[in-house]
Amino acid sequence: MSADYPSLVITYLLEWLQGLKKKAAGMTQSPGSDFDFEEWASLANTDPEAFEAKREEAIAQLISGASPRMQTRLRGLQWRIDMDRRRASNPLSSCMHIFNQMWKSVYGERGLLDALQGVEYGPLPESEAAPVLKLHRAHEARNDTMSYT
Repeated sequence: MSADYPSLVITYLLEWLQGLKKKAAGMTQSPGSDFDFEEWASLANTDPEAFEAKREEAIAQLISGASPRMQTRLRGLQWRIDMDRRRASNPLSSCMHIFNQMWKSVYGERGLLDALQGVEYGPLPESEAAPVLKLHRAHEARNDTMSYT
């Protein structure tokens, strides 16, 4: 989990709260206010491909409603969720993994709770430099190989 994940969540929550204030003032409608669970469940059971297309469209619409600065980060988060879903052996396993990741991002080290409480960890430790190996293409001759001619 990246060190700036808590700030991503906090920023998105603040933007969401600003959206709620605007909605309360009658300026906009919340993106998920017209969600009909029965309709989505029926579509998932009758036409899984159409459900998936509609799901992806709804996610893209929600992300496009965020500030430009947040859109890239939200797309990255959605990519991680999609990869977890693909790697899982079944939908329940996928749900549990994503659920656990969410709670780790809240209660784990450098998580949302730490960020809200103002816990300071300092900078992340720098990684040690590793030697860089020169890779040769198969068709390139190498000087240090034995010749059999």
